[in-house]
Amino acid sequence: MLKFLFNFSGRFILLAIILYAITGCSTKEQKDKQTITNPIDTVAVAPPNLLFGLPVDSFVIENNNVKRNEFLASILLKYDIPYNQIDKLAKQSKNTFDVRKIKVGNPYFVFLDHDSLHTPRYFVYEIDKVNYVVYNLQDSITVTTGQKEIRKVKKTASGIITSSLWNAMTENGTSPVLALQLSDIYAWTVDFFGIEKGDYFKVLYTEDYVDSTSVGISSIEAALFHHRGDDYYSFHFQEDSATYNYFDEKGKSLRKAFLKAPLKFSRISSRFSHSRYHPVLKIRRPHHGIDYAAPKGTHVFSIGDGRIIAKGFQARGGGNYLKIKHNSVYTTVYMHLNGFAKGLNQGDKVKQGQLIGYVGSTGLSTGPHLDYRVFKNGKPIDPLKVKAPPVEPVKKEDMKRFKDFYKPLKTQVDELILPHSTK
Repeated sequence: MLKFLFNFSGRFILLAIILYAITGCSTKEQKDKQTITNPIDTVAVAPPNLLFGLPVDSFVIENNNVKRNEFLASILLKYDIPYNQIDKLAKQSKNTFDVRKIKVGNPYFVFLDHDSLHTPRYFVYEIDKVNYVVYNLQDSITVTTGQKEIRKVKKTASGIITSSLWNAMTENGTSPVLALQLSDIYAWTVDFFGIEKGDYFKVLYTEDYVDSTSVGISSIEAALFHHRGDDYYSFHFQEDSATYNYFDEKGKSLRKAFLKAPLKFSRISSRFSHSRYHPVLKIRRPHHGIDYAAPKGTHVFSIGDGRIIAKGFQARGGGNYLKIKHNSVYTTVYMHLNGFAKGLNQGDKVKQGQLIGYVGSTGLSTGPHLDYRVFKNGKPIDPLKVKAPPVEPVKKEDMKRFKDFYKPLKTQVDELILPHSTK
């Protein structure tokens, strides 16, 4: 019996030794494999540091600003780029970026090889804070444009007006550009020349940044303007795949439309231009309006509701003219009139479509026509590019979607705290 137990236990011990040897080797092999493969599997490759899509570490980069009387050729010649190559670049760039539009003060970058010759490989010009153009100076000359990454930041602003909307923005550390955008949204609702001390605003908006620099306000999502005791809300609602408009909480549009033209005309004889040859003075000068050729006596109408702020005669200019202020943003001017509609005086209110005068050829004019001009925030704009937004309210079939959209925004706006106030 003892002999049997000994033989059995001996065999068991021998079997255990064999199994340990096998599993030990297997474990060692696995560890060896891990030792070999793990370092490769866990290495993280850092992404290259890029500037304008080019790897920074691969080049010596020189940065400068365009100086007065500098242009593409004068800049590249300093880097020993042959003139025939510069000419080829300019021609290649024609449909991408007009090199004649390079502006004084704008930054440019030259990417050079690390070698002793510092051979230039790329020239990059910043068109503005967002857009740039890359000139490949190597054998295969190419010209491409690009955009810097834009970071959108949701922001809020509020303020109580003590003197003007502009001052209220700057006092609260908000971009004054926001004041211009608000005045455009509320142009038909709020008289910004008649705002009172104690009026206030609350805004939800998006500001765009490139790196840490603001490049503008891309949109105002919602706003409240409290004016003379009344609350005026606006919500930027998407009506369809391509159309956004501002509506109040009842779904009514905040904008009114202008008439497309102030008269029934036969043709446009001269367009908006910053340099037009004057047919009388025989010189080139800006023509910030549209000339509508029409027979003498053709009726001229106000393109929108407003008030006459000027009525007079310019012998060496517009002849008989009228200036109408429609709101705090838009003003229109009607020149070379043969005469005015009966009973119109400076200070009178006019309605959209109301007769205000008759086509003539007074002042500096070679024939009967209407010189019609539009000013936005005091600056002339092309009348043909004035957008006449629809005045229709939100469609009935879209009202549920509109309510679901504006209600949370209205709550956010209402909850904004006014500075130095518990309102």
